[in-house]
Amino acid sequence: MTSTTDSMTLYDEPYRPQFHYSPPSGWLNDPNGLVYYEGEYHLFYQYHPHSTVWGPMHWGHAVSPDLIHWETLPIALYPDDLGTMFSGCVVVDADNTSGLVPGGGLVALFSYHTQAQGAAYSTDRGRTWTKYEGNPIIPALRKDFRDPKVLWYAGQWVMVLSAGESVMFLKSPDLLHWEVTGEFNGGYEIGVWEVPDLFPLTIEGVTKWVLIISVNPTAPAGGSGTRYCIGRFDGRTFIDEYPDQLLWFDWGADDYAGTTFYNAPDGRCQFIAWMNNWAYAELIPTSVWRGATTIPRELRLVNTEAGVRLAQFPVDALNQLRVPLGKWEHFTLGETLSLDEQVRDLEVEFELRDAQIFGVELFATKMGGVQLTYDVNAQQLVLHRPSGDIRNFNPAVSAPLVAVDGRIRLRILVDRSSIEVFAHDGLLTMTSQVFPEVDAAHVRLFALDGTVHVLSLCAYQIQNIWRA
Repeated sequence: MTSTTDSMTLYDEPYRPQFHYSPPSGWLNDPNGLVYYEGEYHLFYQYHPHSTVWGPMHWGHAVSPDLIHWETLPIALYPDDLGTMFSGCVVVDADNTSGLVPGGGLVALFSYHTQAQGAAYSTDRGRTWTKYEGNPIIPALRKDFRDPKVLWYAGQWVMVLSAGESVMFLKSPDLLHWEVTGEFNGGYEIGVWEVPDLFPLTIEGVTKWVLIISVNPTAPAGGSGTRYCIGRFDGRTFIDEYPDQLLWFDWGADDYAGTTFYNAPDGRCQFIAWMNNWAYAELIPTSVWRGATTIPRELRLVNTEAGVRLAQFPVDALNQLRVPLGKWEHFTLGETLSLDEQVRDLEVEFELRDAQIFGVELFATKMGGVQLTYDVNAQQLVLHRPSGDIRNFNPAVSAPLVAVDGRIRLRILVDRSSIEVFAHDGLLTMTSQVFPEVDAAHVRLFALDGTVHVLSLCAYQIQNIWRA
């Protein structure tokens, strides 16, 4: 058992996230089996315990009471005679439709590396798992046939899973016997589709369905990324209401393979992704561990001039960790304003004036730092991140962003090796890893060749989740 002192040392390595989940050691990629059950959030994840690069996949496991403070538990699923454990989901089988969990319990559906699908179950709140003796429950019907996500809909179980450059839909009465009902590809052939998710959200009393698909490669920032569609679901297949619009879930380089929680409390739609990119995932300069998750987010729909869109924002529980550093209002910024504290959460609203480029420099040192800039003429938000020696690490990540009433509103979360930007209340997000000079923490606001007005600026420290 790891002592408190060892644990504190373990979570203090260079670039170790201080308020995002990462495993104590080993390799992490896709979140799996996100579920809320009996007062706990469960985060399972693709895990290689014996290396910091991808290898024989297990299901790692952590639990949290609030989506912020995590306890790492023993490995949940190990490779077996049928193969290693690829991505999947967990559902609450409260009525024991499967016959596996008398009195109710958890059932996991997952892919083997052979692309056949398997099942496992737990009757002790996810602490131990038993593989279904009839595995595999679905054979490999296609190449790249994997990553099942299951929901309860209209008195039956519905599964969506990737199938090459499309997704397939299946139905089942018992989680074990499945029938194909439909397929969707949206007319886009933009790389291998992975880790799909399907869920309803309501806007102004109308229910829409959101289909999330991780694609690799061809993302806006290069490498792997996530797109989404908004439309209808009839129990058999998905109908895209915006077939001519390619919508990206996140414009940064490092938001992939995300999924929502089954059975989230109060009807919320809560989401976590892998904060990495297959273009360089095994090359990032971490030690002991490699891989972390995004901050947990809540998802909602909003109306825009272009149609209904998905918005996302950090879960409210993150605010419990905030320590106020200062608040400033209504001042004109020309050249540079420095904040000497270690800022980890920044809310700022700019009002356009005559500066054509303005923004925030993070991890600032005399040699420069990571810059988040807004280009007024191009209407682009751009993250400039030093690439160092990391191959395929895009040094400039950009996203289209139009000012609203002449204003740009940002919330920026800064951990030791990541930046998550939420613009205009989460209508646009940009999630990217960064690897600055160790211990660089200063923040500077700046405007070039003119001024910009700052309507409000709030700066916070965020308490470390790994300390008592």
